Amino acid sequence: MRIRGAVLERIGAETPFAQSKPLTVSELDLGEPGPGELLVRIEAAGLCHSDLSVVDGNRVRPVPMLLGHEAAGIVEAVGAQDPDIAGDSDIAVGQRVVMTFLPRCGECSGCATEGRTPCLAGSLANNAGELLSGGRRLLRDGEPVHHHLGVSAFATHAIVDRRSVVPVDDDVPPDVAAVLGCAVLTGGGALLNSAKPAPADRIMVVGLGGVGMAAVLVAAALREGTGRDVIAVDTVPDKLKTALELGATEAYTPAEIAEQNIQAEAVIEAAGNIRAFETAVAATAPGGTTVTVGLPAPDALASISPLGLVAQGRSIVGSYLGSAVPARDIPEYVRMWREGRLPVERLVSSRIRLEDINSAMDELAAGHALRQVIVFD
Repeated sequence: MRIRGAVLERIGAETPFAQSKPLTVSELDLGEPGPGELLVRIEAAGLCHSDLSVVDGNRVRPVPMLLGHEAAGIVEAVGAQDPDIAGDSDIAVGQRVVMTFLPRCGECSGCATEGRTPCLAGSLANNAGELLSGGRRLLRDGEPVHHHLGVSAFATHAIVDRRSVVPVDDDVPPDVAAVLGCAVLTGGGALLNSAKPAPADRIMVVGLGGVGMAAVLVAAALREGTGRDVIAVDTVPDKLKTALELGATEAYTPAEIAEQNIQAEAVIEAAGNIRAFETAVAATAPGGTTVTVGLPAPDALASISPLGLVAQGRSIVGSYLGSAVPARDIPEYVRMWREGRLPVERLVSSRIRLEDINSAMDELAAGHALRQVIVFD
């Protein structure tokens, strides 16, 4: 079938992207869903720093590539049932699904860690620009186009592996469902799955983009009945103000954190740059845990004191996709949203058209946006 999608033509284009236009909205041919695969009509797709990191070259991927990994949509066709895929038969035409960017085969040593480490097969497929079931389903002018993280959601439709989606009920709006698939899984998961704060522990979030704000939302939900501190940290005053509106009890710049020696037992670093990481480590209280979910440049190096880790019993933990098992975690976030404890819709800063994709990347790079969501009619 013919679809429209935003294809990344080259990596490392000059900014502003609105002028250099590294992404082209093109017509493509999308294949039929194979065994264990789904054809999904995309309803909403969020722009994430993981998309920007491919555009600017911090995360090198094969091109041309149809970008987008945080999305929700409606299943329009189901491929033949694959008996080797658990739950393959539970998805029907008309079902709303949340896309997740790290499919899990359920059989490898990575999957055996309950989310702590990525799926080996899923990671290999993502790096190759293929689906978990193998190969590509996208062509443009007869030439193959790579998939982005098994999703390629900046398009009207996508073919995805069953293991790349989690079904949700119709009462979950498309933009809320989309943001659950990356921002909330990553930010919330860093807190719930990796930091695992005790009831009395203070929580700090360093870096208030979409993932960081999602961590603030989840931290605020955990605060109910405990009175614990939820501390937000960023260099942008407007983001500090927003964090307070979303449930943070305190908000500071990194300089204020250092000057006042403010610390917390559970610290989430969600900015993806070295200064934020070093701020997060320094602000971790004795016995506490720093969880880093940001994606800095591959050659970036940080400076920390090993003695501070040993003498004060502190830990540093990496968390990819919030160490999540999406099929387990997304239903829990949906439950919290239904109860009014997790107002995910407040993370959506603007709704845009697919044609706005290059200027939207500029907004993301400038740090002006939480979650811009492409809405498809």
